Amino acid sequence: MGNREDLLAGARRCLEEKGWARTTIRDITAASGGVSMAAIGYHFGSREALLNAALIEAIDEWGTHTGRTLAAFEREGATPAERYEAMWDRVIESFGTHRALWLASIEALAQAEHSADLRRYLAGGQAEGRRGLAAILSGVDEDAVDDAAARTLGGVQMALLSGLMTQWLTDPGQAPTGADVVAGLRALARIVGPGRS
Repeated sequence: MGNREDLLAGARRCLEEKGWARTTIRDITAASGGVSMAAIGYHFGSREALLNAALIEAIDEWGTHTGRTLAAFEREGATPAERYEAMWDRVIESFGTHRALWLASIEALAQAEHSADLRRYLAGGQAEGRRGLAAILSGVDEDAVDDAAARTLGGVQMALLSGLMTQWLTDPGQAPTGADVVAGLRALARIVGPGRS
C-alpha cells in the first residue's frame, strides 16, 4: 500500500479504537505504520478530511455488505413480514458487530455541523439509504423507486434505523428486536388506520 492507503487504514483503526474527537494526527500516523504527518496534509489536506474519507469508506463498505445480506435474504422464500423482521434483526445485529462504526457515524453527525463536505456526504448517503431501503421492501431495483416512495417508505425506515441504533448503543438490553419493530408497526397501523382513498 502507498502512504494514502496506509493513512486511510490507520484512520479507520483510530476511528474504531478512539472515536472521532479523540483521534489525533499522531495517533493516525502511528496506526499508519509511521507515515509522516506531512503526508496527511499532502494527501487529504487536514486531519478532518482524512477522518471524513476513512468514515465514508467504512460506511460505504457496511452499506454494500448490508445491502447484499438483505437482498440474499429476499430469495429465501419467507413471507414479507418474516423478511422484514429478519431484515431488522440483521441490522440490529450489526450495531454490535460494527459498534465502533455506528458510534463514529454519530460523532460524524455532530462534526458535520462544521464540515460542509461531510454534511453533503451524509445527506447523500441518507438519500441513497432511503431509496435502497424502499427498493428492498418493494422488491424492485433502486432505479424503479420513485421520489415519493423513497421519501415516505424509505424515510420511515431510515428513521427506524437511526432510532434503533441510538437505543441499542445506549441500552442494548432494552432496545427493540426485529419482532418488536414488526409488532410496533402493526400497533401503529391500527392507530392510524387506512389512508384516504
